[in-house]
Amino acid sequence: MKKSNFERYSVLEEKIRLLEESEDKVKKLRGKTVQQIRNELLGLEGSSSRAYWEGVQEIIKGRVEFMGRVHRGATDKVNAMLNYGYGILYSHVWGAVVCAGLEPFAGFLHVDRPGKPSLVLDLVEEFRQPVVDRSVISYINLGENMNMEGGLLDAETRKNLSQKIINRLEARETYQGKKYQIRSIIQIQARNLAAFLIEGRAYRPFSFKW
Repeated sequence: MKKSNFERYSVLEEKIRLLEESEDKVKKLRGKTVQQIRNELLGLEGSSSRAYWEGVQEIIKGRVEFMGRVHRGATDKVNAMLNYGYGILYSHVWGAVVCAGLEPFAGFLHVDRPGKPSLVLDLVEEFRQPVVDRSVISYINLGENMNMEGGLLDAETRKNLSQKIINRLEARETYQGKKYQIRSIIQIQARNLAAFLIEGRAYRPFSFKW
């Protein structure tokens, strides 16, 4: 892309720089509890999210209209696909959390509220990009059919997208020096989180390369 479209490359390079700066700022935060640094973390999460989605917007520009991230009530194709994909991912993460003996509603960064699975929302953050975002971006860039009916994805689009999500969950990624299916990594991370809470073991979030 650097040679074929330097302007787009420059935009993405700038977004990456902003994300790396946010990562450095997070590493420098100090506090005995999450509560002490929650506001700073949420602020950095917000600025990082804007930079990330602006980067995604640049990647899929010209293929489909995407004005930015919308959660509930999304009526555009990209956000509808993202929300649908996250719903599939949530169910897998929720199952892993329960199997690890953890309480889905007691989280760290996400505030505990009645009916809100805060811990599931915390853990799902590690897997949004490798499972859902990557699948949706690929779906769009391959030019596959994206159709809406009554403000929702139609049956064919849901079927095709859900299969891509499942394929990603079954894909293998390097984790701790070995290759595992992503669905297995989700389960391992949930168990690692339980070990952190019970035994005080160090916990490292999962990361992957695009």
